[in-house]
Amino acid sequence: MASVSTNQKASRLYDDKPAFIYGTAWKKDQTKRLVKEALAQGFRRVDTAAQPRHYQEPLVGEALREVFSEGILERGQLYLQTKYTTPAGQDLTNMPYNPDAPLDTQIHTSVASSLKNLRYKDESDDASYIDCLLLHSPLPTIDQTLQAWKLLESYVPNRIRSLGISNVTLPILQVIYENATIKPSVIQNRFYPQTRYDVSLRAFCRESNIMYQSFWTLTGNPSLIRSEPVATLAQVAGVGLPVALYALVIDQGVVVLNGTTSSDHMRADLEGIEKVRNWALSQPNKFEAISEAFKSLLG
Repeated sequence: MASVSTNQKASRLYDDKPAFIYGTAWKKDQTKRLVKEALAQGFRRVDTAAQPRHYQEPLVGEALREVFSEGILERGQLYLQTKYTTPAGQDLTNMPYNPDAPLDTQIHTSVASSLKNLRYKDESDDASYIDCLLLHSPLPTIDQTLQAWKLLESYVPNRIRSLGISNVTLPILQVIYENATIKPSVIQNRFYPQTRYDVSLRAFCRESNIMYQSFWTLTGNPSLIRSEPVATLAQVAGVGLPVALYALVIDQGVVVLNGTTSSDHMRADLEGIEKVRNWALSQPNKFEAISEAFKSLLG
């Protein structure tokens, strides 16, 4: 296979700034404050879910409405995604739909709650829309998964602009892709050794123009963050190991979820990626060598 030119690699690494999606899982009552802080620091993409067990979607919406009303940014400048979570992933005492209801009722109720929670004006959710809605996981059977997908397709392109799925394997993704009228636009998976870094799945995403998003990028990769390519990039670009790892993962065509609760880390991560970018453009051959060494670790 012909190698990708350095200019192509650099543009692929940074062709959609800011570099991260802000992840809102496990933020609890600090969700509103942290979302506002992330947007103030420069994040322009936000991930949440209709899953009160781990996400506070209403507080994400409150944060966004305040940011919009304060003129910090407009709705069109924000990429916003949320998820339908099956009963298996919910706290059955606190969820956005009746788990005993039929699947179509569950999904329509969940989507309606997300559109209300994430409305961008206080007075009405009639104009509310979501940039991408993901199935939080495949459903228990492939037939149910396809049924759910077809139901979500009915919202596109008005209330939902695109669809995706999280925690998915390549065989299931291929079945969805083959049967879908609205093709998947986003895949969101753990990026870690247990899945062999989804090498084949990511190749399918590249071929099919699907955005591959990673979570657990730092937590799930203690060996990668100590690897020689990451250490080398950190040293030559003058950034910390986490930023160097993020940069090299992004260079593989991955969009990284970043859920830091520190405003200092928010700023440092965004500035650090820009610093790596500038170094890579000034030292293209050295950067390509580091990138190729990192890629070899992924299999």
